[in-house]
Amino acid sequence: MPQTYRDDVAPPPVKHHSSKNIVLDKLNSGKLWIVNSRRRNGIVIYKQFHAEFAGPGAAVGGALDANCDRITALGNLSLIEPKSYEDQQKAIRIRLQWVRLTQNFTDKPIPLDRAQMILDQFKTYFDKAIVDSVPDEAFSMLVGVFPYTVRQARRR
Repeated sequence: MPQTYRDDVAPPPVKHHSSKNIVLDKLNSGKLWIVNSRRRNGIVIYKQFHAEFAGPGAAVGGALDANCDRITALGNLSLIEPKSYEDQQKAIRIRLQWVRLTQNFTDKPIPLDRAQMILDQFKTYFDKAIVDSVPDEAFSMLVGVFPYTVRQARRR
């Protein structure tokens, strides 16, 4: 049976994990994991100068996230082990789709537009409560704007 990370208590929608957390340990273990596609969940993975979002079905960990230093989990995060090489390949393709989606926003020249686009996109995948509880820094690092710009976009 695949190992999963699950909170059985009723936590806030977004959980901030320290470096000693089991999820971060999994990402840094060198193994490839998959964000459970049967749940409305995802993970913001912070790198040195940017962040990446991995939504349902996306691969995380392994060589993709070797330089990950912290995370923000959205929803009731569940990471599962791929059952086959084909599952790994599919999950990597899905991760690339999430990266490309975010890249579409970063191509916009106006920072406030980028911030608004990432907020709007997350609102299509997650409940308002989850989006509202994601730190401004997470969104700012996803699309290359200052956290203040994300705060401005939230007020629109």
